[in-house]
Amino acid sequence: MVAATMTAVMTHGPRDYRVEEIPVPEPGPGELLIEVGAVGICASDMKCFLGGELFWGKDGRSGYVEGPCVAGHEYAGRVVSLGDGAGEAHGVAVGDRVVAEQIVPCGECRFCRRNQYWMCQVHNIFGFKRHLNGGMARYNLFPAKALVHKVPDSLSDGQAAYIEPLACAWHAVDRGEIQPGDTVVICGVGNIGLCMLQVAKLQLGGTGRLIALDTKPYRLELATKFGADETIDVTKGDAVDRVRALTDGYGCDVYVEASGNPAGVVQGLQMIRKLGTFVEFSVFNEPATVNWTIIGDTKELNIHGSHLGPFCYPKTIQALADGSVDVAPLLADSYPLDQFARAMEASLSGDVLKNLVVPV
Repeated sequence: MVAATMTAVMTHGPRDYRVEEIPVPEPGPGELLIEVGAVGICASDMKCFLGGELFWGKDGRSGYVEGPCVAGHEYAGRVVSLGDGAGEAHGVAVGDRVVAEQIVPCGECRFCRRNQYWMCQVHNIFGFKRHLNGGMARYNLFPAKALVHKVPDSLSDGQAAYIEPLACAWHAVDRGEIQPGDTVVICGVGNIGLCMLQVAKLQLGGTGRLIALDTKPYRLELATKFGADETIDVTKGDAVDRVRALTDGYGCDVYVEASGNPAGVVQGLQMIRKLGTFVEFSVFNEPATVNWTIIGDTKELNIHGSHLGPFCYPKTIQALADGSVDVAPLLADSYPLDQFARAMEASLSGDVLKNLVVPV
């Protein structure tokens, strides 16, 4: 029996997230109501909490967030109620474990019509819009246009919450177009960077070289455990010189920027070889200024952006289920909804990887 109300973490503004009691939604035609297992706190959640320009705007320009809304976009759950036709439309039944892709595409814009749904012009993402609440509540509604995937019962709630960030990591690595024998640099081995590293290791297939960059020793230790051939603390010595020395002076073939620090962009342009591929993944709180001559005249680089995890959910779920990608060592602490402030504070410290909020 589903209750009438539920506790939720509501986003009202920068540093203004409130634990409130709100109505439980009822599924309409094509919609699913799920009971949430666990919700991960993402780097974008932290930047939104801190007031990042992308989320809240600047100088009179509005940002992406339209609150108040339930926070959280890294989560999965179990179907507890189906709207008319929802079971047939999504191929699920009450009791099934499911995850929805973080974007709910409109299906009508230029990008959706070309099956480029992850760049939908309307661009509704769970947890940032008042009409599309996220997972930091006991129940969550998947709209009729949500892209739903089944989740095996063998995964823990924490692993299931990692499906979304791992799918994003996988797409970013795919954008690097890694070739056998490449030297690949992952800049920033936090939650998603450590996932990227494991996916890149799979794609290299025992060839080439995988290098992890970060400022925190515990993350670099994990990178070694996950298969990095070299780890570099960028606060100690010249990381660019180190990578060049490892590549006969040429530089890396593929550079994936996942640090969230504009300095990582400048460093990457110096570190990458001519005709290399630079993948930009991070969300920045401030602009990154670079010398574009390096991109064009000096090195003729391939610059690839990376957004969300299109077409990556099935292989992500399979990799978690068969153990070819391991996220268990990345999971830190779990907090009930009413301790969201503690969970966010611990995440902002940078001393842990993935904290979870558990809607109990």
